[in-house]
Amino acid sequence: MDLAIITGLSGAGRSTAAKCLEDLGWFVVDNLPPALLSTMAELGRRSGGGVSRIAVVVDVRGRAFFADLRAALDALDASGLRPRVLFLEASDDALIRRFDHVRRPHPLQGDGRVVDGISRERALLAELRGEADLVLDTTDLNVHELRSKIDAAFGQPGGNRLNATVISFGYRYGLPLDADLVADCRFLANPHWVEALRPFTGRDPQVRDYVLDQPGAKEFIERYADLLRLVGDGYLREGKRYLTLAVGCTGGRHRSVAVAEELAARLAATGVGVQIVHRDLGRE
Repeated sequence: MDLAIITGLSGAGRSTAAKCLEDLGWFVVDNLPPALLSTMAELGRRSGGGVSRIAVVVDVRGRAFFADLRAALDALDASGLRPRVLFLEASDDALIRRFDHVRRPHPLQGDGRVVDGISRERALLAELRGEADLVLDTTDLNVHELRSKIDAAFGQPGGNRLNATVISFGYRYGLPLDADLVADCRFLANPHWVEALRPFTGRDPQVRDYVLDQPGAKEFIERYADLLRLVGDGYLREGKRYLTLAVGCTGGRHRSVAVAEELAARLAATGVGVQIVHRDLGRE
């Protein structure tokens, strides 16, 4: 089992790091008291491989609990589990600007200024910073650059890939609310009006062939597949790994199902992780 501890200065990007690790498939726990680290690790061991990578955000919000971190790390070492510690920091100027932007006080500033809280936190975390496996200075990093660095450090080989959910649907039942892209298949002739095809769905070969052999169908799929490759590459560059494509026809039974299956196959052939959902199949 892999265990990672995310810590560092408030405002330096701990939340972004946690979200990035979550996207990479880690089980992330925010603001866990250090005394519970061993318990969390034991629960991971008992999962039988179900939870093999755990990331824990530990910071000064824990106040009194944070003093227990040294003892918790020693206990983990004694049990044979050496966690990787990611420490995030930034310059005072950058941190002050970030706190000013969100209009929140520093957790350690008390009745003083933000800079006073930053100074106290640096002193409190100095020893931990010296023992960290990876220290990232986020002063000049944007969100995407930070994600890229964390991907390189904590991602699995081949893990930086796009994952797509392809949903077929019927316009009569409304658009899927979570769709990033929508493909409209209603320009194709509807198999519903062919009596011999009406009882079948877009999964059946006779309906699939009827839909895909129509004029314009193959050209549409080819060009849309090219568009998906272009968009997918851009998503990955921007640190977004999940794409939801909705493919619609009138009832969500024939055309959208056949085209969704074909587009999903094209995506899978390029290395995209694909899940297919036929939302309205069976509603008629």
